Order: sequence, then structure tokens, then C-alpha cells
Amino acid sequence: MTDTSVITVANSDFYDRNLMVRAVSNFVHTMWAQVRDIPRNSGESIKFRKYGNLSAATTALTEGVTPAGSDLSITDITATPLQYGDFVILTDKLLFTTLDPVLTEAGEVLGDQAGDTIDQLTRDVMVAGSTVQYASTATQRTEVSTAMVLNASEVREAVMTLQEAKAKPITRRIDPNDNYGTLGLEPCYIGIISPRTLKNLKSDTAFVPVNKYSNQNDIMPYEKGAIDEVRFIMTQNAKVFTAGGDTSADVHATMIIGRDFYGITRITTEAMRNIIKPLGSAGTADALDQRATSGWKATFVAKRLNEAFAVRIEHGVN
Repeated sequence: MTDTSVITVANSDFYDRNLMVRAVSNFVHTMWAQVRDIPRNSGESIKFRKYGNLSAATTALTEGVTPAGSDLSITDITATPLQYGDFVILTDKLLFTTLDPVLTEAGEVLGDQAGDTIDQLTRDVMVAGSTVQYASTATQRTEVSTAMVLNASEVREAVMTLQEAKAKPITRRIDPNDNYGTLGLEPCYIGIISPRTLKNLKSDTAFVPVNKYSNQNDIMPYEKGAIDEVRFIMTQNAKVFTAGGDTSADVHATMIIGRDFYGITRITTEAMRNIIKPLGSAGTADALDQRATSGWKATFVAKRLNEAFAVRIEHGVN
């Protein structure tokens, strides 16, 4: 419960009412997903359907003879959104004595928590993919040392893997300001990196920082630079396997992703809600109007759709 013992009443003391900026991560992991929402009252699961390619028909037809034909192959990937949420309790005394706009601030803090939750849920699905590349001479995570950093050679190897798998470049991203609408994007692969990985990349001569781009109108949020056709987005939520490498080195996972690697699903009208219960709304459970709550609730699931359309590079940092 958040009361006046947590947020002190400052009626008689002057203090700076410009509240300090909260330290929050860059929430980026949903930006390039397919978005396929489930209409309300239409069930709890959705199927992402994928049709397999047909082999090239390289055998010449025989005059007057109908060929055998081919069968379509279909793969269904089912996703079921789950509910997530949290709330805070605010006392009546806090609300009528403190100088802070507590309810507004609580809503913003909860919004950050909700964004962080969705971002980490998506990240954990993405990094669990089966296409992995270990840096330098490492053949497994426990062999990755701090000296095996991400560089242009590793990035180009990952791109080659994607191209051989026929993974297309990404040409759109989600616009978070437009209810998950999309914005056009120059064709590219996306690299999601940690701050320490960015530090190492800046020392690579092939790395081009965003301020050197010829097109300054196409820069994505949190984009830091590019190597060839890979554009790098930095986030503090990038996956790190703590003490997972050689001599307990931290192993950083950089995701290089192509189009249609993953999708996200919510239930329409229940995607994200801020729920405020005012003082006394609990009836006899709050007989003296002493407690209010502010919370959030979301429905969400992320799903990998094409395992070969992303490469997880596991590497060290120094």
C-alpha cells in the first residue's frame, strides 16, 4: 500500500516539484512483428498459417501428358494470448495531503511497467529461436569469451545465413503512436543490441553511425548505426546470459532479424487498459473511502513464425 509513510507530505517544506525522470529501458522488441489481433468474443487462440514453397518445375512437359502436379504444404502456428497486469493502492490521506499529482504519476509508472513487461516477454520468445551463431571460434555458449566481440565479419555471416534461408529484408515497422499501425521502412535487416555491444561496434571501421546516413528522415527510434544492410537498434533490454560464457563471462545475444520472423497477438479492446478504482468503489470492503487503486491489464502473446528468419549471435563484450 502506498501511503504517507512512503510519499511524505510536504505541506510546510519547499521542494522541487519537477519530478526526476525515471530510468526506463528502450522498449523495441515488438517493432517489427506481424500483428494479428483476435476480435473480442471470437475465441482465445489464433492460427498463423504458413504455406510452404513448391520446388522449381524444371522437368519439361511431355506433349499431351498431364503432369502429376504438386501438393500444397501448410503449417499452422497457434498462439493464445495470456493476461498480465499489476496495480498500486493509494490511500485517501496520501491523495488529499501530498503536493504530487500521485494518481497521474502512478499511471505513468504503471505504463512504463506495462511496456517493460511486453518488451521482455517478446524478447524472451525471440531469443529462444533455433538459429544461433557463436562468435569467433566458439561452438557453444560456454566457450564465448570477452574477447569474442560482435564485429562486421560476424554480422555479415549472419546476413549470409538469412539470405540463404530466403529471409526477406524488413520493409515496415510498428508505429506505437497509431494503435499498432505500420510505417514504411527502407529494406534492411534489424540488429537488436545492448549498450556494451554498441560500444564495441563503434570501434569497427565498417560501422556507420546514424549521423552519417544520407537519409536522415528514415531513422528509427533508438537506432544507432548500420553495417551494410543491417541497422542496429540499442536497448537496455537486450538479452544477456549472465556469467554464461568462458570463465563466467557475460554472453550478449544480438538478434539479426528478417521479415516475418515473429508475430504478436492481443485481444481487441483488451490489448492494454489502465484501470482506476476511486476511493470507496469497493463498497463495504472500503467502508470509509480510504483506498483507491490504479492498475493495468493486458492480453498478449508473441510467437516465432519462421525460425530461419532470424539469427541469434552470441558474443562477448569488453
